[in-house]
This record gives sequence, C-alpha cells and structure tokens, in this order.
Amino acid sequence: MQFGNDEATPVAADSAPMTPKQYQALADFRYELRRFLRYSEQLTREHGLTPLQYQLLLQIKGYPGRERATIGELAERLQAQHHGVVSLATRCETLGLIKRQPSDSDGRVTYLTLSAKGSRALERLAQAHRDELRTLQAQFMRSPWTQPDES
Repeated sequence: MQFGNDEATPVAADSAPMTPKQYQALADFRYELRRFLRYSEQLTREHGLTPLQYQLLLQIKGYPGRERATIGELAERLQAQHHGVVSLATRCETLGLIKRQPSDSDGRVTYLTLSAKGSRALERLAQAHRDELRTLQAQFMRSPWTQPDES
C-alpha cells in the first residue's frame, strides 16, 4: 500500500472504482482476519500469555536473519512505542520467557532472545496458529482484485 504525504491517507494505486465483488471480498477478508486474531487472542490467554507477550516471542524468534532482536527493532515489528516494548520485555523477562544478551561488538546494544521456557511456549502456540492458518488459507488466497466483476 502506498501512502500520501499524510501517513493516515492511503493513495490508491488503481483508480478504477471498486466493484461489488471486490467490496464483498474485502469484507470477507477482514472478517476472516478478525476471526483469526480473536482465535489467537483466546488461544494465547488459554496458554497463560497475553497476546502481546506471544507477539513479542514470535517477533524475536522470527526476526529476519537471526533469532534475536533489539527493543527498537521489536518496536517497529510490533508497531508499538519504544517504552511500551521495554515494559513488555521486562514483564516477559520476569516470567522467564526471554533473556537480555549484550552485543559482542557494541556495548550500547542489547538483544532479546528466547529462554528455553519461552521457546517451548512459543512452539506450542505457533503450531496451533499454523494449523488454524492452514484452514483459512483458501479464504485468504481468493483474489478478485485482478478479475473483472461479473455482476
């Protein structure tokens, strides 16, 4: 998606009007996405974590190119404020889910990594999320965006 000068104002890459089928597809996609997010929220709570704690663990483990990340990198990935991620990381560290690891090359940098407990919790939750996503795959893969409206 492209954004204009005002980040809150998206700029359409295609100026063709939306078709009824595209509106329905967009609504269906948002519905399925919301259902998945609600499933995820309930699942994480059933496993004793908050949704944000799960997201933090997932972003650490899944950080591109390595299985650790800095607070700043995680703030970007979580689309959250730096100070909020610091608080979240502190809570996760207190629960024994993550560890802080100073950088070998830069004393100003600290990486967050998963502890064994955090790895086990993430693995259980990620497997369940993967299985649920597989059931939704067909819904997410349907694309009316490149097909003309037949209505």
